[in-house]
Amino acid sequence: MLQIRPFTADDRNAWEPLWQGYLTFYKSSVPPEVTETTWRRFLDPAEPMHGLAAVLDGRIVGIVHFIYHRSTWTTADYCYLQDLFTAEEARGQGVARALIETVYEKAKAHGASRVYWLTHETNTTAQALYDKVAARSGFIQYRHLFG
Repeated sequence: MLQIRPFTADDRNAWEPLWQGYLTFYKSSVPPEVTETTWRRFLDPAEPMHGLAAVLDGRIVGIVHFIYHRSTWTTADYCYLQDLFTAEEARGQGVARALIETVYEKAKAHGASRVYWLTHETNTTAQALYDKVAARSGFIQYRHLFG
């Protein structure tokens, strides 16, 4: 039975390999202090950043991170689903869909007016699911990085 629940302090050792797997998938990395700060934010009730674990047979097999933020287009918050990752051995079992749907439930309860996310144009496997659970916005992301 798949269970979706918020992170607890005891989840750190199970979360980090999935977080690193996500970063590796996107050929990226972050300094250890970013990982540490990110983890602390998930556990801080004053933070707008949240994390959920997908637990299957007592083991965390998927993670999702989401952030509430203001918008100039509505009085309600938006919910940005920032990171979603499922352990390879648990893929195809509905883990990612369950995580997304739980974010939808949490965002609705929070009063958010939308949930949105980005994925890389080459991530066609994920897009097959995303096309079933959301609508493409048609927008293209631009970035300017500092440092």
